[in-house]
Amino acid sequence: MKIETVILDWAGTAVDFGCFAPVNVFLTIFEDAGVIVTLEEARKPMGMLKIDHIRTMLEMPRIKAAWHRVHGQSFTEKDVHVLYNHFETKLMESLATYTDPIQHVKTTVQQLRDAGIRIGSTTGYTDAMMEVVTKHAADKGYQPDFLVTPTQVGDKGRPYPYMIFKNMEVLGSQATKQVVKVGDTTSDIKEALNAGVWAVGVIIGSSEMGLSEEEFNALSSEEQQQIIEKTKCVFEESGAHYTIETMAELPALIETINARLNMDRQLECK
Repeated sequence: MKIETVILDWAGTAVDFGCFAPVNVFLTIFEDAGVIVTLEEARKPMGMLKIDHIRTMLEMPRIKAAWHRVHGQSFTEKDVHVLYNHFETKLMESLATYTDPIQHVKTTVQQLRDAGIRIGSTTGYTDAMMEVVTKHAADKGYQPDFLVTPTQVGDKGRPYPYMIFKNMEVLGSQATKQVVKVGDTTSDIKEALNAGVWAVGVIIGSSEMGLSEEEFNALSSEEQQQIIEKTKCVFEESGAHYTIETMAELPALIETINARLNMDRQLECK
């Protein structure tokens, strides 16, 4: 028994180092609505379907109170949709510029394919958003075998497991224990755990780390190690089975998981 399928997140995992395309827009739409939000607040629900992300931000006690203070009443579902429409418009304007594959992704995907592993993907973006991302990422050399968006599973994105199940169905995966999900947010980890597959958090370039490539490279080795450890702890506390610093470590990790699967099988036979 061995891993047959690897399912990758998109922004912050495969493309868009630091996952800055949506974060910058979240900051802008709230500022335009008269409520200043922090980078940390904007990043916390990252990985969710974007309208759910906005809803989650509005439910945060500080933002909820600030909204009430500015608008004279609590937010409504109409406010959620107004913010989301504003978000969608702004994101679509800039999305194409955030589609560069992250270092090691293309090489790693080729290694996995050479080993007979299928490459699926899930995202918090909608179909319309992913039309832009997939086109430009493919032009730059990254194209998984399959993609599922929340739109395709009744808007039940992360932390629901249905996008993973859809990947498994189409890619012909036989068992959840033969599937690895790699992502850069706690939402990715929860999605994997809810689906019963291996949950792997990727650290460098992640939304959870929250740094651009330039910011990360400007840190001293000691500072880099500190933020790597901090991000690793967040993933582990969320239940990740494993973490990797970069995608370059994924093929070796899959060999480790394969060995673990074979050991478990031998124990079952005794």
